[in-house]
Amino acid sequence: MKSITFFFLIAIILTVNVLVAESKGTHKGYSGKPVADTIIKLDTIKDRKLLKGKKNGRIPAPKNDTAKNDTTKKNGGLQSEVKAVAEDSTHSDVEHDILYLYGRARVTYEDFELDADYIRVDQKNHLIFARGSIDPRTKRYVGRPISKQKNDKPVSSDSLLFNYETKKGKLYNPASEQDGNFISGGQAKKLNETEVAYRNVIFSTCDLPYPDTHFGIVITRGIGEKNRIISGPAYLEIEGIPLPLAIPFGFFPKPNQRTSGVILPTFGEDQQLGFKLSGFGYYLGFNDYIDLTTTATVYSKGSYELNSVMRYLKRYKYTGNLSLSFGSHNYGLPGDPSIKDVHIDWTHSQDANANPGSTFSASVNAGTAGFFRNSPAFSNYNVNNIAQSSLRSSISYGKTWAGTPFNLSVGLSHSQDIARKTITIELPTIAFGMSSINPFDSKDRVGEQKWYQKLTVSYNMTATNKVNDIPESELFKSETLSKRLQNGFQHQIPVSLGLNVLKYFQFNSSVNYTERWYFQSINKRFERGSISNTDQLITDTIAGFKRSGEYSLSTGLSTKLYGQINFKHGNLKAIRHIATPSISFGYRPDFSDPSFGYYKTAVSDATIPYPYTSQKYSIFDGAVYGGPSPGKQAGLNFSLDNTIEAKVKAKSTDTSGVDRKITILQGLSFSTFYNFAADSMKLSPITFSGHTAIFNQRLNISFQGSFNPYVTVIRDSIQNNVIQRYATQINRYTWQDGKFPQLSNIGISMSGSLNSTKAQAPGTPGVNNTLANINPQQAQRLALVNSDPNAYVDFNVPWNISFNYSYSYSNSLNTISTSNTIQVSGDLNITQKWKVQYSTNYDIKAGKLGSATSFSIYRDLHCWDLSVQWIPFGYLKSYNVTLKVKSTILQDLKLSKRNDYTNNGTFY
Repeated sequence: MKSITFFFLIAIILTVNVLVAESKGTHKGYSGKPVADTIIKLDTIKDRKLLKGKKNGRIPAPKNDTAKNDTTKKNGGLQSEVKAVAEDSTHSDVEHDILYLYGRARVTYEDFELDADYIRVDQKNHLIFARGSIDPRTKRYVGRPISKQKNDKPVSSDSLLFNYETKKGKLYNPASEQDGNFISGGQAKKLNETEVAYRNVIFSTCDLPYPDTHFGIVITRGIGEKNRIISGPAYLEIEGIPLPLAIPFGFFPKPNQRTSGVILPTFGEDQQLGFKLSGFGYYLGFNDYIDLTTTATVYSKGSYELNSVMRYLKRYKYTGNLSLSFGSHNYGLPGDPSIKDVHIDWTHSQDANANPGSTFSASVNAGTAGFFRNSPAFSNYNVNNIAQSSLRSSISYGKTWAGTPFNLSVGLSHSQDIARKTITIELPTIAFGMSSINPFDSKDRVGEQKWYQKLTVSYNMTATNKVNDIPESELFKSETLSKRLQNGFQHQIPVSLGLNVLKYFQFNSSVNYTERWYFQSINKRFERGSISNTDQLITDTIAGFKRSGEYSLSTGLSTKLYGQINFKHGNLKAIRHIATPSISFGYRPDFSDPSFGYYKTAVSDATIPYPYTSQKYSIFDGAVYGGPSPGKQAGLNFSLDNTIEAKVKAKSTDTSGVDRKITILQGLSFSTFYNFAADSMKLSPITFSGHTAIFNQRLNISFQGSFNPYVTVIRDSIQNNVIQRYATQINRYTWQDGKFPQLSNIGISMSGSLNSTKAQAPGTPGVNNTLANINPQQAQRLALVNSDPNAYVDFNVPWNISFNYSYSYSNSLNTISTSNTIQVSGDLNITQKWKVQYSTNYDIKAGKLGSATSFSIYRDLHCWDLSVQWIPFGYLKSYNVTLKVKSTILQDLKLSKRNDYTNNGTFY
């Protein structure tokens, strides 16, 4: 089986490279042996004066020859001319009508452009010769000629000879790139404007020039025309070793645009589904803006998968990707019904400058709950995709009106619980808003604002149609939209006023009004059961317009208190404490009062020996925006925020001498609320939270929790003739008994990341680059990374460690529960080309590693990637060894050996 797999791999490499090369128009030739004289030597007679120069070949200009630019007119007239310029020096041989240019020389003639370290222009014979030079310090060959004609891509070579009148030329060891394909080595002879003869040129997806090219197809002879290439014998070569896989001749089309074609499959095996033929299909390149890729995977036991991906791009307008997938899998016995799964993935983004004032974006990720679990090969057996618990989607359109405070947004959203197989859809959601304005202020005001001119008003309206938490199987049934669709409008009008009082206090007051409109309400009633003789609560939905309105008032004062301790000795100069206390009064009426009509009471019939049962309910229970809250509130809210900072002397290496400020504790806050309107338990739990960062902001620490101010007592009850103990709170404060309030819950989390300084790789886009202005190659690479994050490994970061520690404690009426876990992930460069990645979590309380522990090993083979991924234990335990080509064009060309998570019984 291994020999068969290796044979198919070699055949795929040969066939795909040839087909892709010819479709992209980069088919050249190569010689297995280096050209005897790839750098053309100077003529011993014509250039005898120049040969008397320095040994390194650099010829200084004569003292009286300082010309930097020379223009030679063609004999036929003024319509065409040769323009030449050099940065170092130029020299004219008047006797032989030859011009010599040294140091970053450049020659242009009509649509022909040439740059090289040395150029010789023979004006008499209309010949241009160019070569590089050997750097006397590094002994490396630099300044290679780079030539370009018309819209062709630039071609680099060791040397070239070009007749600018006949447009014929010869290149030695050319090197060029065409849409991810590279040619190098051998010779290329330009016969005319539309034909090129190739000899012994190697074609490859490896960007290393010959002789460092790792693999490729050697074409001994070939003729390239405008729309086709006629090739002679060609064979495959890997690491300089020719393989006995060759073709005698070839006739290939060479279109100058995207070309449709067949996508070759790969072979593999699944423990439960059988042998598979995956990834075969067809590519359709409609035009420069849109293409379609359709692939399929079939299994020997009857299962299959289909996937269609459409990509579209309109520069400076929009870009997007649409994927539709379908899977039919039979994991049971032969003859059992297959499991059908579908999935849709759509992303769309609009250029910010395409339509100022309006935006449109889409991110759709929806499908059946079992798609990723039943189709692991779709996401390349990605653990995160297989184990995800939810899917979310959103499509939104936004509009703002310049010069006005108004804005509008319209959106569709979808959320899906994979574990429960339920779906929530909002179609659509409309939001219209007005940003804060000062209605009593004047645009022509002179001087400071008066108190009433500081009054601000804003308005927000939202509306939606929503199907909430319905089973996946009922989504497309007619009764779903007719009976379970909920809709409503919500209007919010906040009015606020902020003033400075007595110089040191900030006074804030606000009134908030919320109005809700619905087209249905509910009614609850009790109905006596016919079997169990118990009362059952029946909920009826009543059609008709209903509204509700609620309001709240608040006003308060806040200030800042500063305290500082100074130190005279040492590097620590001072510690400063900033405290921000605030107190506010809030009022909200009891909207469950019968006078409002928002709440009703359902009462059952009284039947001996059973007493009656009653329940208070809101007629807006389950509505999309809810209803007014019950209970009256009239009380004081207390809060205290603290920040502690330190001032440290500047380091000796800091030339500015400015003292450093270090934050010791950020946002340590305490808050509570005392409700005068409550009949008991008036004081709310005392909550606290805080965060800080230490070790030069590398370690982030945050915590939050609450204290219960009331006493908890243990009482006894009798149930089924058994004494049951339970805990309850009583209306008595803990400090009345000389005790500190009981800690109800606390959560502590620490996270950080340590890594070496990242060196920016050559050609890496700058920080100002955005998705709107990336080039097609970057966009293609980004699409590959988005589809398979494991396709990108950054070797520029030698090592990286990320960790997250979390601890939680909860004491609910003397029922204590805790959790204590730590997560660690990162990567390490063993050598410049070897990288190890790891990810694990450890449950400190249980004393065991999590089942998502994984290890990955990557080897950069320049044109190839070798990756080993291993999950050692748990339900998802598996391993995968993949050898693949880096080129995005041949990204499906790979050799894999895997033992996936469905094969737990025979894992090792």
